[in-house]
Amino acid sequence: MRVGIIGTGAISQMHARAYKNIGYELTVCTDVFPEAGKKFADQHGCEFVATYEELCRHPKVDYVDVCTFPDFRLQPIEICAESKKHVQVQKPISTNMETARKMVDVANKAGIVLGVVSQHRFDDSCKFLKKAIADGRLGKILQADAYVKWFRSAAYYSRPIKGSWATEGGGALINQAVHQVDVLLHLIGPVKELFGYWQLGALHKIESEDVVTAMLKYANGATGVIQASTAFWPGYSERIEIHGTKGTAIITGDKLTAWDVENDSGDPAPVEKEVMSGSSDPMAIPVTPFERQFLDFGDAIKTGRKPFVSGEEGLRALSVVTGVYQSCRTGEKVTLDG
Repeated sequence: MRVGIIGTGAISQMHARAYKNIGYELTVCTDVFPEAGKKFADQHGCEFVATYEELCRHPKVDYVDVCTFPDFRLQPIEICAESKKHVQVQKPISTNMETARKMVDVANKAGIVLGVVSQHRFDDSCKFLKKAIADGRLGKILQADAYVKWFRSAAYYSRPIKGSWATEGGGALINQAVHQVDVLLHLIGPVKELFGYWQLGALHKIESEDVVTAMLKYANGATGVIQASTAFWPGYSERIEIHGTKGTAIITGDKLTAWDVENDSGDPAPVEKEVMSGSSDPMAIPVTPFERQFLDFGDAIKTGRKPFVSGEEGLRALSVVTGVYQSCRTGEKVTLDG
């Protein structure tokens, strides 16, 4: 697979490492800051081009990897639809549902593969738990929660676009906890109803939320809580807790750290204590899940199937996030379509 990257910031470095490890060829890059883009190109041995349009039409690109702020998603997809290049975008899929739906529609009509980076689905802990829940090892699921009590410094938010509604779509929920939202949906299923409270700029000088709490009711009858923040110093590893009639499973960071199940049988649970988390450092995360997701995306392109995390899956996660925001603004319960 030959990959072109739009945006050469921090996360693109992680992507480049993953591509090198799995044997994908990083051929082209671009950035709105040419000096940064050229430095990235020199570092990774790829070509720098001046515009995203040129990259999306480049003959040595099989798919485009969009590593930009989430307000820049539809633009490259529309060019890739014309040039028949497949597209993978960094989470979240977009800042709003209208744009996200159009992204999915444009990709589907063009027959190109659209994926959203949500690498935690590829953690060993998540893969184990998905099968275990399906096999009924936890019994009927009663409660499924996500706690993302992280910390980001004032320097992290020093640029006005950070934490802005227009560029990032919001704060801690859409940018940090969207990963855990996706994992909850993947493991438990759709959310039917939700209610949220937020604190806007509780610690940081941003216009969006750096503290938010939401209550969930899933379509299967289970309930849950999402707590997300970038204001809790020094930052604590994120947790997903799932409680069923037969027991409890807890994912901390990228690892399954608790598996307390009554009369359990089946494959041994991969319980570990050493975890990796972006709780205080956004880049303190493992590269292996990225490698697995990129291999899946490449296989989806070769076989013509949907990737494991498709545009539609990114849309589902965003619908929960924007639903929470709607509830926080209105003070009312929000019902989701599914």
